[in-house]
Amino acid sequence: MGLPAERLAEYEGKQAGGHKALLVMEQQLDKADFLVGDALTIADISLYAYTHVAHEGGFELEAYVAIGKWMKRIEQHANYVAMNS
Repeated sequence: MGLPAERLAEYEGKQAGGHKALLVMEQQLDKADFLVGDALTIADISLYAYTHVAHEGGFELEAYVAIGKWMKRIEQHANYVAMNS
């Protein structure tokens, strides 16, 4: 994983809370196209910024199907601009 041993407990401690937040998002996005309804809002933009790189924090998103579809909707938005990595 490449994580220093002294940070491992902190990393593991964040996993449960992170998955809890992802589950809340998943449940909402299973009912609506975006977090606050039918249109893209600042809530979507803010959470997309973290969610699309969740894998970098050890969060695999394959089980979160609605989140995956939501990220694709955002990426297909006419004003979406991908950041260069």
